[in-house]
Amino acid sequence: MHAAGWVQLAVFTVVLLAVTKPLGLYLMRVLDPAGQTFLEPVLKPVENLVYGCIGAEGTGEQDWKGYAGSALVFSLAGALFTYALLRLQQFLPLNPQHFGALSPDLSFNTASSFTTNTNWQNYGGESTMTYLSQMVALTSHNFFSAAMGISVAAALVRGIARQKTRLLGNFWVDLTRVSLYLLLPLSIIMAVFLMSQGVIQNFSHYVTAHIVEPYTGKTATGQKLISTQSIAMGPVASQEAIKELGTNGGGFMNANSAHPYENPTPLSNFVEMLSIFAIGSGLTYWLGRMVGNQKHGWSIWSAMLILFLAGTMICWWSESRGNPRLTSLGVSARQGNMEGKEARFGAFDSALFATVTTDTSCGAVNSMHDSFLPLGGLVPLFNMHTGCVVFGGVGAGLYGILIFVVLAIFLAGLMIGRTPEYLGKKLESYDVMAAVLAILLPSAVLLGFTALACVSTWGLAGLNNTGPHGLSEILYAFTSCINNNGSAFAGLSGNTLPYNTTLGLAMLVGRYFVIVPVLALAGSLASKKAVPVSSGSMPVAGATFILLIIGTVLIVGALTFFPVVSLGPIVEHFLMVHSTMLF
Repeated sequence: MHAAGWVQLAVFTVVLLAVTKPLGLYLMRVLDPAGQTFLEPVLKPVENLVYGCIGAEGTGEQDWKGYAGSALVFSLAGALFTYALLRLQQFLPLNPQHFGALSPDLSFNTASSFTTNTNWQNYGGESTMTYLSQMVALTSHNFFSAAMGISVAAALVRGIARQKTRLLGNFWVDLTRVSLYLLLPLSIIMAVFLMSQGVIQNFSHYVTAHIVEPYTGKTATGQKLISTQSIAMGPVASQEAIKELGTNGGGFMNANSAHPYENPTPLSNFVEMLSIFAIGSGLTYWLGRMVGNQKHGWSIWSAMLILFLAGTMICWWSESRGNPRLTSLGVSARQGNMEGKEARFGAFDSALFATVTTDTSCGAVNSMHDSFLPLGGLVPLFNMHTGCVVFGGVGAGLYGILIFVVLAIFLAGLMIGRTPEYLGKKLESYDVMAAVLAILLPSAVLLGFTALACVSTWGLAGLNNTGPHGLSEILYAFTSCINNNGSAFAGLSGNTLPYNTTLGLAMLVGRYFVIVPVLALAGSLASKKAVPVSSGSMPVAGATFILLIIGTVLIVGALTFFPVVSLGPIVEHFLMVHSTMLF
């Protein structure tokens, strides 16, 4: 754990803090339908045109059922459109490599993936997707699924801030304004920056390069002398920008952000990590402004930061030590565990990126998580088990942590004999049931699908490893999909009918069986009358509140998933350290 890593971690934290307030203030304008931004002269006509095309007035607000219904209808339409495009891509333009259609099950999996902001990829992007599919079907979802997450978070916060009303805002207005005034301009700036670093952006045919030293390789027809290499081209920078800012994570290239065309320099690596956290961090400041308690927003930010730093240091410590099995054979551990890592980034930047991408629902990777040591791999797994609520997916992280806040206040009220009260509003059985449903239902589906795969022929056939690491691969896949993260241990061959179907269903459950209870909670809170905060009210700021949130997140994650991770990465760690067995 070298000094350069500590300096970079400190700089990352300081820069994240610095962008939080400006983004929060800008979000105040974006999420207020009457708010004015500096982009208004350019984008207001586009905004009005969108309202006219979809038939939205731009003023009428919705209750929670109307808001949820609009979100579900929009998602269904997007999923069907994506499925159709992927099945027909061989007949459509912008296909210089003449790629064929995706299979029905892979099309279902991919449509579910990008609609839900998961971006799980059971395919290699540069060898499967046409430019049209990448830009129209997938990149558009990167904008809309991210905008939906922020919109749902906005509805929940309005429910907390408002009193004696059923109205939470208008889904179509929120979706449009977030896409136009937040995600689009930030993505343009980010894409230009990435191009300045060397990320490609074109519609060219793939380039055929002649290899200096030809070699004999095995092909489908036998041995063949290979003297050329196909170098993928494409509109990478535009997808890379929204992939990180929208915490989507799906790479244009199969190697994702380990590929030099997606992540060419140390500066691009730093900025990509920062962009994953930026909007989620800004939303905590916006929360404080909306509820009239800025200390509350900063307390939630602090709880997230502590969890992030703890996960980073555990993962970094594990990866920097190197593999003791290799060390005992005389392999130097000075560079740490370098298996599956880009030499440009090394152990620290790989550990930091892995923690950032799984604290959120991003899922972009600059290293192979399957090659992490057991405790290093446990960190991203546990981050997702807690719901990716550490800054989290844009919007999804905020409403996810607020679910834990409701649960924490309820549990604290039971322990000290106080009526659970959040910002002057009493938490009743309906509110607690909505919060519990949003946490437990996805967890139950995750464990159920994992168990099914572990005892099924199709589930075991996809493994490249046996024993505890094989269990970790299956568990990680369903954990990633149910939490709409999209990263993978990558030792699992998931492009089969059973895996495509079950993983696709897991993504849908993890997205919409959380959004609907969250909006139901928002509707319930909006209808309540807030009472003045008194000495008997539960404090929602300060050290005690921060520890309460952290404790609830850790305890719920540990109690739910500790048995299964004990059979996976934990037992694998002890086998590695204290046993001579091969695994």
